[in-house]
Amino acid sequence: MGVTQHGRTARLDLADPTLREWTCVVLHADAAEGIVLDRSAFYPGGGGQPPDHGVLLWQGVQTRITGTRKGDDLYLLPAEGDPLPPVGTEVIGAVEDDRRTKLMRTHSGLHVLGGVVFRDFGALVTGGSMEPAEARMDFNLPEVPADFKARLEELINAEVAADRKVVTKVLARDEALALPDIIRTQSNLIPPDEQEIRIVDIVGLDAQADGGTHVASTAQIGRMQVVKVESKGKANRRVRVRLTD
Repeated sequence: MGVTQHGRTARLDLADPTLREWTCVVLHADAAEGIVLDRSAFYPGGGGQPPDHGVLLWQGVQTRITGTRKGDDLYLLPAEGDPLPPVGTEVIGAVEDDRRTKLMRTHSGLHVLGGVVFRDFGALVTGGSMEPAEARMDFNLPEVPADFKARLEELINAEVAADRKVVTKVLARDEALALPDIIRTQSNLIPPDEQEIRIVDIVGLDAQADGGTHVASTAQIGRMQVVKVESKGKANRRVRVRLTD
């Protein structure tokens, strides 16, 4: 299963994360299993990033897509009661732009946050999750200075303002794992049978193995607010952030 292919579906979302509309052909359609397309720009979820929502348009009919199920194929989940396009039908796929764009900005913002905390405080990521325009990230930080929240917000917004390029590339497994600090989570989450690894590099700050969608530069993230810093156990701090523009 290649980085830009899942079963019978070409992953357009990874080839071009700005793509919002495309034509494709239905390969499988079942109310319980879902819909399989030959090409899809719907991000299926993973790595903490939720799946895209959107629609399929065909012969004057609309099928709403509310999620994804991963198996041997990539199954798009239709809204309950919506009609299914017949196998062989050419359809127009359309990703909900506001949700996807906010998730891209949020995901890239988390990489900035993780890069800053690793660089300036030496801490690894222990967990995280995101929704459009808000997220949380956990770090193995036993102690933090009194001004940690305000200082962290200043540091991450300085990186946003620096307009660093965000570059993606695919490397062979051995080459990727030879890069210093490429895994900044406390445990290695890369499947052992994955022979190609996708790298997201915020140039000069943070390079990580990652399968999500991202903006092209940190300036596109917009201003970030550190909403709260919580203690989650003896050596764990949870940082909650949100986008403010």
